[in-house]
Amino acid sequence: MKIIDLRSDTVTLPTSEMLNAICTAELGDDVFSEDPTVNRLEGLAAERMGKEAALLVVSGTMANLVCVLTHCRRGEEVILGDLSHTFLYEAGGVSALGGIHPHTVGNQGDGTMALEDIEAAIRQDNVHFPRTRLICLENTHNRCGGAPLTVEYSDSVAALAKEHGLRLHLDGARIFNAAVALGTDVKELTRGADSVAFCLSKGLSAPVGSVICGSPEFIAEAKRTRKVLGGGMRQAGIIAAAGIVAMEEMVDRLAEDHKNAKLLAEGIAEIEGLSVDAASVQTDIVYFDVTPGRITADELVRRMSDMGVKILCLGPTRLRAVTHYGVTSEDIAAAVEVMRRAVRSA
Repeated sequence: MKIIDLRSDTVTLPTSEMLNAICTAELGDDVFSEDPTVNRLEGLAAERMGKEAALLVVSGTMANLVCVLTHCRRGEEVILGDLSHTFLYEAGGVSALGGIHPHTVGNQGDGTMALEDIEAAIRQDNVHFPRTRLICLENTHNRCGGAPLTVEYSDSVAALAKEHGLRLHLDGARIFNAAVALGTDVKELTRGADSVAFCLSKGLSAPVGSVICGSPEFIAEAKRTRKVLGGGMRQAGIIAAAGIVAMEEMVDRLAEDHKNAKLLAEGIAEIEGLSVDAASVQTDIVYFDVTPGRITADELVRRMSDMGVKILCLGPTRLRAVTHYGVTSEDIAAAVEVMRRAVRSA
């Protein structure tokens, strides 16, 4: 039985081109900045993000942690969304390891934080308060349905940060999804950020790795922070080689994932007992709910898994499915039919 895995775009497998690149990569010691494949990836990433320098790290969580720890000192404060990945899903690392205070602002349905809410969260210069040092955005916004933040909004937050002497970090784990969905160059979405982090191992399908981009001075400090966290790597070109293929060959095809996500949402909308806002699906993430009393989300996940389709349970009624490389439109049709059968048999 073929397994259709829609739990996350992190389950993607590397392409044959990536595997070949890994096997033939030219290698060196990256802690000494002597791995030519890593250096090439970092140069490519910096150019794509419109920044001067870049740094390879092992994961999106490490990328965000390195950036926040580099921007902020102990006892200082970061403003971020109450539904942001850094706040919800990164094990409290900025507090546990950095002594940095998170100040959450409510996320709107489109993934934004209202500008007036961000400004209200900025601390006055008062000995009783932690110093506000950093604002964090997430684009696309995972918990807000994979919503892409627009160029106009991103520029507005950057202007607000500059006005108040703050820094801006962009958790761009799926920033290429945002650029493709909005039909814009990714540089337009990153130009106001002091640091940007993006994942190679989600929709871009590389097996591991994320990249941080920023100024040469910031990246030099970030490299020191990475070392403190145990992230210094040696012959890391075997990771970077797949990342180069990901950036060069896998960005444009993200539009296919977005199309399949829309197909999935439209199919879910036709199933009695499930509810979804199909019109809001813009990228590769689909959130939907079961009707209370009909079937629990956990039970739906179990029944679908038994029939070869995997989705993610996020609560008693809440579920998530993510389209990605390796999932075809035919797979989406099959997944919708499995979902229909699973709900009908409840």
